[in-house]
Amino acid sequence: MPATLERPAGNGPPRWEPVTAYAERVGTPTFGPAERAAACSALAGRELDLLVVGAGIVGAGTALDAVTRGLDVGLVDVRDFGAGTSSRSSKLIHGGLRYLEMLDFRLVREALTERSLLLTEIAPHLVRPVPFLYPLTKHWERPYVGAGIALYDTLAAAAPGKTGVPRHRHLTRRQALRAAPALKADALVGAIQYWDAQVDDARYVVNLVRTAAAYGAHCASRVRVIGFLREGERVVGARVRDTESGLEWKIRAKQVVNATGVWTDETQAMVGERGQFHVRASKGVHLVVPRDRIHASTGIITRTASSVLFIIPWKRHWIIGTTDTDWSLDKAHPAASRGDIDYLLAEANKWLTTPLQHADVQGVYAGLRPLLSGESENTSALSREHVVAHPVPGLVVVAGGKYTTYRVMARDAVDAAVHALDERVPPSCTERIPLLGAPGYQAAWNSRERIATAAGLHVARVEHLLRRYGSDLMSVLALADADPSLAEPIGGADEHLRAEVVHAVRYEGARHLDDVLTRRTRISVETFDRGLSAAEECATLMAPDLGWTPEQTAVEVEYYAARVAAERESQDQPDDHTADAARMGAPDIVPVR
Repeated sequence: MPATLERPAGNGPPRWEPVTAYAERVGTPTFGPAERAAACSALAGRELDLLVVGAGIVGAGTALDAVTRGLDVGLVDVRDFGAGTSSRSSKLIHGGLRYLEMLDFRLVREALTERSLLLTEIAPHLVRPVPFLYPLTKHWERPYVGAGIALYDTLAAAAPGKTGVPRHRHLTRRQALRAAPALKADALVGAIQYWDAQVDDARYVVNLVRTAAAYGAHCASRVRVIGFLREGERVVGARVRDTESGLEWKIRAKQVVNATGVWTDETQAMVGERGQFHVRASKGVHLVVPRDRIHASTGIITRTASSVLFIIPWKRHWIIGTTDTDWSLDKAHPAASRGDIDYLLAEANKWLTTPLQHADVQGVYAGLRPLLSGESENTSALSREHVVAHPVPGLVVVAGGKYTTYRVMARDAVDAAVHALDERVPPSCTERIPLLGAPGYQAAWNSRERIATAAGLHVARVEHLLRRYGSDLMSVLALADADPSLAEPIGGADEHLRAEVVHAVRYEGARHLDDVLTRRTRISVETFDRGLSAAEECATLMAPDLGWTPEQTAVEVEYYAARVAAERESQDQPDDHTADAARMGAPDIVPVR
C-alpha cells in the first residue's frame, strides 16, 4: 500500500503545500450533491439575468462568459454535463486543415487563435500539443500540401500570444518511417509532420461548468426543460422537471439561451416558432485500440474518399476516427454499427504493416456533430460556422461551430442576450479566465517528483493526476490522505486511483455510475471489458456521498452492465437502423419522466 501523505507535527498542512501554494490557498470548490440541491433551490427562487439550456461545451462556456460579466446565471441539462456530443469528439483542439482547402481562412484563423489560448492560458493542464504525420503518396503532393500546412502555421503565428506548438517539418520516407514504423513503406514517398492539440473533451466540459459555478453560476444536471414561459411574445423563463425526483418548478429569467446542439430544433419547437435555421446531425464513430498495436511516436492523418482519417495517440491507446454520415435516429445514444467499425479498420489498414483486427478494438464511441443545415446532401460539406439568432424576444439560439471555438460562440451568444438587457454589461473577459486547475499547474508539474515522494506514489501516477486535474490534484491527494485505501488503484482499471471516483462525486458533479466510468474517466472505452470489472467497486465508492442503499447501488451496476451489453450488440449490427434498435434496448439509469 502506498504511504500516506506525511504531515508536519501538529495539524499543519501537508509538507508538499509550498509546491502548489496557489491551489492550497484558494482551495478547490466542492461540486457535489449539496451544491446541486443548492443550485436547484436558487433556480426556483429568483429571476435570473440569463438561463442557459444545455450544458455541453457551448452551454457551459456561455454560463462562464455570462457569470464573469457579473450576470446572475443558471445552467441546466437533462443529462450529465457534456453527456452528448461534447464528450464524444475526436478530442482534438485544432484549426481544421481541411477548411483551408475550402478557403475558409477566417474560421481557421479564429480556431487557431483559440487553440493558442487554450494551450497557454486557459487550460494548459487539459489541452496539450500532439504531433501528426501527413503521409505523401506522390512527389507532386509535397509542394501542394506543404504550402497548405505552411499557411496553417503562419495563421497560427499571426494570432496574439504564443502558438503553443512547434512549426511543421518536411520528412523523407526514411524519416517518416522512423517516426512511424507501423506505416507501409510502399504507401508513401515522404511526409510532413505538423502539430495540433488534443483534450479530454468530457473533463474539459466538467471543469468549465465547475469554473462557472465557482464564479457564482447555478448549475444543475438532470434537469429537463419541459416548456418555456411566455408573457405575450416574450420568453421569460422555462418550466423544468428534476428527472431524479420528478419535482417540477419554474425558472424565471430575463433572457434564455438555447445551446442544445443537435437538439436545437426540438428545443426550438417548444417555443412554437419556426426556427430561422436547422441543425443536421452527422455521426462520427471512433475506435480505441491499445498503444502497442501501432508502432509510432506520432499521430497520423490522411484523406479518405469521404472524410479524414485520424490515428491519434491517446495515453495508453490510439483513437482511430472518424466517420461522417447523416444520422436521424436516437440522438441521446447514437450507435456505431459493424459497418462503421469495418470501415475504420479498413481505412486504417490501408496504411499499416500489421493490420488491425476486431479483437484489437478495446472501445467504440459515437458522437453527433451539430452541422448547420444547408443545400448539401453530404454532411462533410456542411458548414462548421456557428450562428446566433434571436427568434423571439427573450430567447437566443446558438448552434453549429466547432469544439475548439466554443468560447467565441459563447461570447457571441451572451453579446446577443445582453443587448436586450437594460443595464450596461461589460464585454467578455473569458480569454483571461483560466479554468480550475490551471493556476499553479506549471509549478506543480515542475515539482511532480517532490509531490510523488510526499504522497507515496510513483511519479507516473502524479503525472497522470496532473494531466487530469492540474493543480487541483491536491483535492484528490487529500482524499487519499484521509483514507489510505483510496490511494489504491481501481480493480480492473489500474490507471485510476479509487480516490478519483470519490472526487468525481464530491467535486465534479457525478450523479451515476455511467457518469464516472464514461466521462469523469474513460474506463468504459479504455478497458477490454468496457469497465464491467470496475463497476461494482466504483458504485460502492460512490454510494455514501450519494446516499445510495445497497439496492440502489446494485441497480446502478445492473444498468451499466445492460448499457455495455446493448452497445456491444449494436456494434455487431450491419447498419444504422439495426444498431439503433439494439442500443435502445438499454434505458438510461433514471427514466426521463
